[in-house]
Amino acid sequence: MTIISRRAGLLGAAALAASRVSTGRAQTSVVDITRARTDPIPIAIPSFAGQGDAQRIGADIANVVIANLRGSGLFRPVDRAAFIQTPEAAAALPRFQDWRVIGAQALTTGRAEMLGNRLRVEFRLWDVLPEQQIQGTAFTGDAANWRQTAHLISDVIYERLLGEKGYFDTRVVYVAETGPRDRRGRRLAIMDQDGANNRFLTDGSFQVLTPRFHPNARQIAFMSYQRNEPRVYLFNLDSGRQEVLGSFSGMTLSPRFSPDGRNVIMSSTRGGDANVYIVDLATRRERQLTSGGGLDVSPCFSPDGQQVVFNSDRGGDQQLYVMSADGGNIRRISFGQGRYATPVWSPRGDLIAFTRFGRGSFAIGVMRPDGSGERILTEGWQMEGPSFAPNGRVMMYYRETQARDARGNGYTARLSSIDIAGFNEKQVLTPTDATDPAWSPLLS
Repeated sequence: MTIISRRAGLLGAAALAASRVSTGRAQTSVVDITRARTDPIPIAIPSFAGQGDAQRIGADIANVVIANLRGSGLFRPVDRAAFIQTPEAAAALPRFQDWRVIGAQALTTGRAEMLGNRLRVEFRLWDVLPEQQIQGTAFTGDAANWRQTAHLISDVIYERLLGEKGYFDTRVVYVAETGPRDRRGRRLAIMDQDGANNRFLTDGSFQVLTPRFHPNARQIAFMSYQRNEPRVYLFNLDSGRQEVLGSFSGMTLSPRFSPDGRNVIMSSTRGGDANVYIVDLATRRERQLTSGGGLDVSPCFSPDGQQVVFNSDRGGDQQLYVMSADGGNIRRISFGQGRYATPVWSPRGDLIAFTRFGRGSFAIGVMRPDGSGERILTEGWQMEGPSFAPNGRVMMYYRETQARDARGNGYTARLSSIDIAGFNEKQVLTPTDATDPAWSPLLS
């Protein structure tokens, strides 16, 4: 899915094939995210005006924007039943007293227009109290990609009102699971971050695990049991082509791309141990980063590429360790009650997320890169595999739940998301059971 026009206005990118609304940007107060968690921003989002098919698509776009902002937990869309001014009239010029009286602090207006098979969407964001326009942007693209336009608009609103980049124009790759627990079928699947446009990438003829996005969001690294050989594979989303990363000895697993996209870091089992290796994607040459007894797995780069976090039982119990990107200066950072696994560095660089398990329960938490400030965000019967949204403010993971089927046994595995402050936990709907989510970078 592509959209020709890029982020414009406050996002600082020129619209390539889009007409941009040439109106000034007023200064407005930015609401602190901490405050928005306890007091969500009331925002009015009427349907976008238009004629014929454009009117229908404009209404669909507004509905997706509402769902995105409400789902973040940081905005409170005003009930449309309270609206006084019509969308058509508001798109021409808002009557601000009509929006103030229903409690809206921010207002979006817009207009959609069909240009053959193309769709032009003009969008404006208003600060209701001072009666000022905050943002004016237009997007032009394939009409079939109207959902991406809605996500782009949502990101503009999020950034303009909260002062940080949004995460709505993104996708999530995950492992779709079907069948009994002891005979699970596992195949790659991908969807928009809100669960729309779900599709399967592999046919289920072989098992897959731990998919991870390339920084360009066009390639995925994952572990596959194709031909009953556990190997790391690369999947190209444009062509659908997949290839083995390399013919390395032992089992290769838990791959992730480096921040610059030039390397894959992974683990490889050889001689009873598992160590961390880095593979150059251009030459396919490997370089070993860790050594010694134990299992060193699940490596993940810091966003600046200077450090790597991984989990290891080298000290006798499974804990988190951080090292320099060349394999030096290894130090343990986890010291809580239980075992630690699946570490992932926040895109902001300030936190490392992890799975902790012990005493019969699992937990998803975060800590600073030096191990201080550990916080548990959510606990349950079985949960694992946190993945950060590109703004570092939200995480997705999977949670297993004991369930009863017609035979009185079974379980489900579902994706969930949660704010890094531990609030707004919710399930992410998928057509099948789902595990191992990985969030993409922003797509545009």
